[in-house]
Amino acid sequence: MVLARPFLLPNNLGSFSQIVPKHHTHAHIPLPMCKLGRVQCMTSTSLSQPATEIRHSANYQPSIWSYDYVQSLKTDYEDVLSEDHRVRKLQEDVRRMIKNENAVLLPKLELIDDIQRLGLAYLFEEEITEALDRFVSQETSNGTTEKSLHATALRFRLLREHGYDVCDTDMFNSFKDQNGEFKDCIRKDVKGMLSLYEASFLGFQGEDILDEAMAFTTMHLKTIKGDEIRKGLLDQVSHSLELPLHHRIERLEARWYIEAYAKKPDANHFLLELAKLDFNMVQSTLKRDLKDISLWWKDMGLAYKLSFSRDRLMECFFWTVGMVYQPQFSNVRKGLTKVTSLITTIDDVYDVYGTLDELELFTTAVERWDINAVEDLPEYMKICFLALYNTVNEMVYDTLKVQGVNVLPYLKKAWSDMLKAFLQEARWSNRKDMPAFKDYFENAVISVSGIVILVHAYFLLEQNITKQALDCLEKENYHDLLRMPSVIFRLCNDLGTSKAELERGETASSILCYMNESNMSEESASRHIKGLIGETWKKMNRDGVSESPFTKTFIETTANLARISHCTYQYGDGHGAPDSVSKDRVQSVIIEPITL
Repeated sequence: MVLARPFLLPNNLGSFSQIVPKHHTHAHIPLPMCKLGRVQCMTSTSLSQPATEIRHSANYQPSIWSYDYVQSLKTDYEDVLSEDHRVRKLQEDVRRMIKNENAVLLPKLELIDDIQRLGLAYLFEEEITEALDRFVSQETSNGTTEKSLHATALRFRLLREHGYDVCDTDMFNSFKDQNGEFKDCIRKDVKGMLSLYEASFLGFQGEDILDEAMAFTTMHLKTIKGDEIRKGLLDQVSHSLELPLHHRIERLEARWYIEAYAKKPDANHFLLELAKLDFNMVQSTLKRDLKDISLWWKDMGLAYKLSFSRDRLMECFFWTVGMVYQPQFSNVRKGLTKVTSLITTIDDVYDVYGTLDELELFTTAVERWDINAVEDLPEYMKICFLALYNTVNEMVYDTLKVQGVNVLPYLKKAWSDMLKAFLQEARWSNRKDMPAFKDYFENAVISVSGIVILVHAYFLLEQNITKQALDCLEKENYHDLLRMPSVIFRLCNDLGTSKAELERGETASSILCYMNESNMSEESASRHIKGLIGETWKKMNRDGVSESPFTKTFIETTANLARISHCTYQYGDGHGAPDSVSKDRVQSVIIEPITL
């Protein structure tokens, strides 16, 4: 995964011994222009280089999540509660509440919003869709809607979130005065302003009224004092100003909202009980997945063999939870954790350890995707190539076996494109070049690794791979649903790591290139980058409800890549240099159950 350029310190790496073939556990099925199967790499315990050759290390901190600790995690709730009569009864109670056709609009909207923020929406997707369909149908036939700012904004946000064609933003004009400004009296309606603030982040390009709403509500919500509103609402305002709901990952928001909802005087205790039980059940599934993938990572041995690289299995797994948390997608999480772990290690080869000549050899070897290419690689690179080759081929085999589609050309192309972008960055760094912003950005959208991750995610998620979707997964025609989250990934990464890059004298990032090109300060450049993120989200909002060859699940997963990027780089480099905030997030989502 793309991270800040490291501060380079001398380090030595020890020696690679030999490669022997290993029989694959599956039957071998030949694919065009490739060899499917595993190649076992037998390595000595050190991968040394000649003593005269100076290598580097970024001096990365070791992982705080040991293999033994991960394996010790309890998954008590997974089996016990999945068959619990109380859970089933609570689910039926909530289902009846959603289906109640006599409910008033605003309480029903608030119920759906609570269900979503409590992390329960995946259990009631059909019922929520039916309820929203009824709202739209009733309003079309009756021509009436709720008139309060809170209800109007909440309705707009929920419908946009679920892909409804809500293009009439003129509904918010009724909250403006005759001069076209938002009415001053709105400032006293904190709940309404907060709902309008959250709704404004669902805007499309050209919807100026939502831009105005965002600026107005942000300015006034920031001025609210603690003695003006109840504490629960004040906490929610602070939480939203820190990061809007539309940019948050669902599991982290569920944990926070369960605790916040429990303090509400009008909380529905049946809903709260179900949310707590379900959170712990899902968490137990995540722990089981983590234990499985940590065994794979230990057996792979990359963190031990390549001491210059980051050992970030937990952080990689947390990324996948941010992208797809639902319990039925265990295989997707485990597959994507393999991909992101390999990206992290190989990124360190390009950023930290490899010489330009070696990096060119490695890039060519991956382009060829030929096991014979390993003979041309230096010894420490052989383990990287074989780890990538074996892991990707196994995924290709599994997809071929189930769906009869050879996806290797698409995966190979995505990896090759990313490594060529890595190589370009290495050349800039080696020559101390400061590329033009446009040149840097076009390369960086690929090097950030989002497209590689999402191409893999498509094949892991989809049960029916289509020709139309495959056409959108090639570089010449990468769909915006893959490109736009990668833009946000890149820009969030650069924002989170720019200070450290400046201190180290780094030459290339979006902020540094823009500062150099426009002669702006770091603060001004950062504002510009944040503006680009906002514009990219508008484009993603539109793409998410436009026709495409992708399923709703995959579209949501692409948006979730952008959300986990916000989360990871919100306070710095939460992937390369995880701090106490990163640790607390892992603890709350994956490790510590909620007290019942």
